[in-house]
Amino acid sequence: MAETQTRFGATGRRKRAVARAILSPGSGAFTVNGHSVSDYLMRDSLIQHAQAPLVESELLGKVDIRDTAKGGGTAGQAGAIRLAISRALIEMSPELKGMMRKNGFLTRDARKVERKKYGRPKARKRFQYSKR
Repeated sequence: MAETQTRFGATGRRKRAVARAILSPGSGAFTVNGHSVSDYLMRDSLIQHAQAPLVESELLGKVDIRDTAKGGGTAGQAGAIRLAISRALIEMSPELKGMMRKNGFLTRDARKVERKKYGRPKARKRFQYSKR
């Protein structure tokens, strides 16, 4: 009894943020932590960043997305949501993998905040040198 899968899930991470996306065929509802994506991310640039895989694959408005995001700030969460959606789309239809890879949606952005070092005001900044 091979049952066709109707829900596809994946995880994405960026900075300190972690997002879990669940995709299912539907009318295009996009919720993050129970809120609509426009209410949760608020800035248009972040909304476009999170929806970019859907726009490129021409599935915006054809799949329902239920997302949970935690940790980090809104920019990190938008990046994590984007990666989670990309991975879930590939799970849903593997033929999208080449296009996703080409557009950079599957590359995990590993940049994180560098830790502060002792004897310095910030991670790399130094106190002003005084000769006398």
